[in-house]
Amino acid sequence: MNKLNHIAFIMDGNGRWGKKKRKGRNYGHIKGVDTVKKIVTASINFKIPIVSFYVFSSENWKRPKKEIFFLFKLIENYFAHEINNIISQGIKINILGEMKKLPLEIKKILKKTINDTKKNKKIVVNLAINYGSKAEILNAVKKNNKNINQKNLENKLYTQNMPNPDILIRTGGHQRLSNFMLWQLAYAELYFLKKLWPDFNGNDLKKIISNFKKIKRNFGAI
Repeated sequence: MNKLNHIAFIMDGNGRWGKKKRKGRNYGHIKGVDTVKKIVTASINFKIPIVSFYVFSSENWKRPKKEIFFLFKLIENYFAHEINNIISQGIKINILGEMKKLPLEIKKILKKTINDTKKNKKIVVNLAINYGSKAEILNAVKKNNKNINQKNLENKLYTQNMPNPDILIRTGGHQRLSNFMLWQLAYAELYFLKKLWPDFNGNDLKKIISNFKKIKRNFGAI
């Protein structure tokens, strides 16, 4: 039976879900946050040590400014109001991405959340915000301008000291990685679902975990 250390999620389909419900893209983002909460709780119940969510890519800056502002406000307000609940559940929050380029207020709340949850040990929740995998790898190479090898480079990635994801789950119907964890997902099992992210639930996760535990993983061997 395969050991499961880390699940990564590309949460695609929030905007489409909101439009489908005739309530707009931002409503879809609100419901998407609710799904994240449910999946983190389910992951705790399934004893998954690490989960990673692709929240905002380095390419998402191309979206309308109003939508970007709403997304950042949604993140900011969530952590401002939910921090006690996060701490009580034993959740450690970690950020993957270029935080320096984020607006001041969201940087402040994210740094505070990281600090407030740093001693929690039940589950690590990685939030990829202003994240692009190509930039991550390039930055790691720049930091290792001498004696580059696989171990040294991995030690400079955002996910240093973490196991790579065993599973990637992408909702929304698209079958691509979209510049997410290109290095770390080299041997992950990929699950692409047609369901939009707000419709994804704990039962869907349970089925994928059950499937993962049964498959044979060769990692290049026979």
